[in-house]
Amino acid sequence: MTRALYVGLLVMAATILSMTSQALAAIRTESVFYRQGDAKLIGYLAYDDTLQGLRPGILIVHEWWGLNDYVKRRARQLAGLGYIVLAADIYGNGMIAKDRQEAGKLANLYRGGDRKLLRERVRAGLQRLREHSLTDKARIAAIGYCFGGTTVLELARSGVDLSGVVSFHGTLDTPNPADARPIKAKVLVLNGADDPSVPVAQITAFQEEMRAAKADWQMINYGGAVHSFTNPDSGSDPSKGAAYNVMADMRSWEHMRVFFAELFK
Repeated sequence: MTRALYVGLLVMAATILSMTSQALAAIRTESVFYRQGDAKLIGYLAYDDTLQGLRPGILIVHEWWGLNDYVKRRARQLAGLGYIVLAADIYGNGMIAKDRQEAGKLANLYRGGDRKLLRERVRAGLQRLREHSLTDKARIAAIGYCFGGTTVLELARSGVDLSGVVSFHGTLDTPNPADARPIKAKVLVLNGADDPSVPVAQITAFQEEMRAAKADWQMINYGGAVHSFTNPDSGSDPSKGAAYNVMADMRSWEHMRVFFAELFK
């Protein structure tokens, strides 16, 4: 990326931030307590309290770090677009990993271990969102980042009645591809074309899985983007396998917005 283009993108981002700052000032946020079995879960709710009546609901699932400031910021952004948003707590008690090693262990308990529990945890968050008095129960979608992207795909595979799901740089594999056969939600996968966590074989298997399930699915690959391309905290060195990519971040957000416009028209 040239310096001129980089500066131009920063100016654009600053302009957008300036235009939305007033709207974001109306965003109300609160902690939301709910349970899955014996587990105590602490979600993060955001919505614009100047709007009247029901509005579409968006469930967000966090990266492998847990429900941290990054996903809360995304929740507020979506609330600024007129949605009621619940950032779900998959790990329980609002736990946030202290380092990459702990994050990997926490994520693998669900992603690499107990997918049944993963589905139950995310469905508990979905149910809590459905129960809110401002949620239009006929118009709900779920999005997720990295670990969260994997999670919302599992939510779709569970056959839950949902308008759609969006995976941002999530892995696409599942222990039992046949589980995709009851998919009702439309599926949008936003993927870094050079993400080492999502090899070509995994993409091929996922596409075959979606075709076998007769799912309504889309997949968009962003050239030059690796894992975690939406998160500025991922750094700027793609050779490490995870890095922020401003163009992929902006494009994927817009692709999500177009998808929602289709779902909630």
